[in-house]
Amino acid sequence: MCSIIGYKGKNAAAPILVDSLKRMEYRGYDSVGVATFDSGSILVRKGTGKVIEVNKNLNIDQMAGKIGIGHTRWATHGGVTDKNAHPHSACKNDIAVVHNGIIENYRELKEELASSGHTFASETDSEVIAHLLEIHYNRGVKKAMIETCKRLQGNYAFVAVFQDGTIGGARYEEPLIIGVANDGYFVSSDVLGFLEYTDKAIFLENGDICIVDNSKLEIFDFEGKPIAHPITQVAWELGDIDKGKYAHYTLKEINEQRLTVVHAGRQDEAVMNKFCDILAGAKDIYITGSGTSYHSALIFKHMLARFGKIRAETVVSSESQYALASMDDKSVLVAISQSGETADVLDTVRLARNQGAEILSIVNVTTSSLARVSDGCLSTNCGPEIGVAATKSFTGQLALIYNITDRLCKNCLETERAEFAVVVENIVANQASIMKVAVQMKDASDIYLLGRSLHYPIALEGALKLKELAYVHAEGIAAGELKHGPLALMEKNTFVIMINPRDATFNDTISNAHEIKARGATVIGISDRKDDVYDYWIEIPHLKEEAYYPIAEVIPLQILAYQLALAKNADPDYPRNLAKSVTVR
Repeated sequence: MCSIIGYKGKNAAAPILVDSLKRMEYRGYDSVGVATFDSGSILVRKGTGKVIEVNKNLNIDQMAGKIGIGHTRWATHGGVTDKNAHPHSACKNDIAVVHNGIIENYRELKEELASSGHTFASETDSEVIAHLLEIHYNRGVKKAMIETCKRLQGNYAFVAVFQDGTIGGARYEEPLIIGVANDGYFVSSDVLGFLEYTDKAIFLENGDICIVDNSKLEIFDFEGKPIAHPITQVAWELGDIDKGKYAHYTLKEINEQRLTVVHAGRQDEAVMNKFCDILAGAKDIYITGSGTSYHSALIFKHMLARFGKIRAETVVSSESQYALASMDDKSVLVAISQSGETADVLDTVRLARNQGAEILSIVNVTTSSLARVSDGCLSTNCGPEIGVAATKSFTGQLALIYNITDRLCKNCLETERAEFAVVVENIVANQASIMKVAVQMKDASDIYLLGRSLHYPIALEGALKLKELAYVHAEGIAAGELKHGPLALMEKNTFVIMINPRDATFNDTISNAHEIKARGATVIGISDRKDDVYDYWIEIPHLKEEAYYPIAEVIPLQILAYQLALAKNADPDYPRNLAKSVTVR
């Protein structure tokens, strides 16, 4: 939810930290701050807004020193104010801290610290970390880090800079990664924070603490016992991080789908075979995800049942503690996540592991916590997705799900990845009808999306995109449930999007469209076949395999949400109140 970065090396820290924060800003963009160490002092500059705005106002990248930490915030405790922005210092200003996560016992700690004379400058839970470190700092940085971590409850990762020029970091259930450069070290919540400078990384595990003192790196656990971790070379396409000719990352990533739906099908044969063998041998299969990834889970369930004759259950990750009581050592959990760091998904994985289940995962970040704890992991191979609203990662998940299903049903789908690319390219190239609809919907207060079978999860996904990007109430509805309540909502000035390709669901959904239109609502059809009932028709290509329609259907919905966001003067890359990787509950 927040991005954190630390640097200690031979170069000026501030410009590097600002550049790193820009790359990780998708994790949080409420406020920005940097602390640097120079000539025995710690200097802090921070403010509300995005990195480029705060840097312009405060000249953060001109701060002196070759040691420092930085942060972009997604608010959890306390409002979006300059005082609540990170880094946070303690009473003596000899420590500064940046933090990602939630300290669950911060109220008790704050009361305890205040009663012993500590004064607080913010409303955040994070500030208690700085004060705890300050209490033990006179016993050395290592002791301060260990004793502080022992007092904290919750999920967290933090990086601190001390007045002696040392940097310390610790993680518990939140990501923290060390970048090993020729001229220094990074400590970051994301490999994107340092990947421009080095591709060598050390992935800290839960309960790890690291200290960078002079040019030496030390890693140990919460008891102070030394730990050795290998250095991993990270493979990632840095070129994908730039927006290039596009106005927004979201638009760039929508357009990239003509490539990423093909890349998702390129899997290591041995890894794919292992993944499918585990699925085929499972007594019970559960599929979990959050948000967009849960919509992929719904389609995966349908594909397994229809083509693989395999029964699976889907569980929203945030509900897993209530829904997985029957899981045992003959069960398999398939966890789907773009980032591989979503807190609810990782909680579900821990629950499943404790009950003896095997863990499979579909991720976009192969170095993530989820990927590293899985028994089998497949990558969507989409490259970095910076836009907060998932686009290419969703269609990448779908393309990979088709590939898995095809293996399990022994090539019954005859998957043609090149066909996906043509479908996406044709839709993206013909956006005029979608832009026309966006103009008409600019002032809509309610939008409903209807679909049957495989198209119902796309109705849910389309509604999510409209909510995320255009800030409009949108609701996905199973078309067969129209008469069981939703029909009461259909009236003049209501917009209804019918997801209705020419397959077995076509005629029933057309009947629903007539019922809706008779109530005065405006009907928009997403289909490969025009019909007079549609007030507006968004054409998609006809596909030989109807199971592939979800990829074709979701592209115009992504474009519609993007165009509607622009019409409403909203920033599609950074939706209000949202962050890309939801690493807190």
